[in-house]
Amino acid sequence: MKVQLFIPCFVDQLYPEIAVNTMKILEKVGCTVSYNPNQTCCGQPAYNAGYIAEAKAVSEKFLHDFSSNDIIVSPSGSCIGFIRGSFEELFDNSSSHNSAKTIRKRSFELSEFLVEVIKVKNLGASFKAIASYHDACGALRECGIKQAPRTLLQQVKGLELREMKECETCCGFGGTFAVKYEPISIGMAQTKVNSALEQGATHIISTDISCLMHLDSYVKHENVNIKMAHISEVLASGW
Repeated sequence: MKVQLFIPCFVDQLYPEIAVNTMKILEKVGCTVSYNPNQTCCGQPAYNAGYIAEAKAVSEKFLHDFSSNDIIVSPSGSCIGFIRGSFEELFDNSSSHNSAKTIRKRSFELSEFLVEVIKVKNLGASFKAIASYHDACGALRECGIKQAPRTLLQQVKGLELREMKECETCCGFGGTFAVKYEPISIGMAQTKVNSALEQGATHIISTDISCLMHLDSYVKHENVNIKMAHISEVLASGW
């Protein structure tokens, strides 16, 4: 299957290893992967900050960069959620409306693509840890992704998955929310981390590195002994 790899700006600039792992995973399951080096951002940061015109310009570039009919796969539920949930409205009554309507139907988060589209559940990965899975808001609430990442993680050799009570609670990042409402954001991170620790977790795993970055900042500041892992890191381990 031919797929286009969409690497969000956040991953590209701060966590390029996630992009590499995603490519490795897609090639391992037999996909022919193309990467357009001209790609930049989907437009979500500007949109969430209220800069609608600027967001539309960036999103229009995204439509152009991914104009083929191939499936788009990304290691970010948040970005895929924005494409699915906001593109059609953003380009309503414009010449790009049909393109926006079409692209949302062929855009998938990595774990969702593996389990739901090509029906892969076991990648032969091994990752020794006790982990709790964090349902990132974008993946869960905008994409409806709940079971797919858990299905994949349950097949990872050496990984014991323990469900935390606050698995669906927001981590407190929320983009500019963490800046504008810092005390609340920190409190939400504390709740999330404590919920994982109650299960004896050594790691918190998620589909979205933005959530994990926020939680990682909290645990480092508070000297809490727990690590973060993007799902691509876990699925690409032990080959």
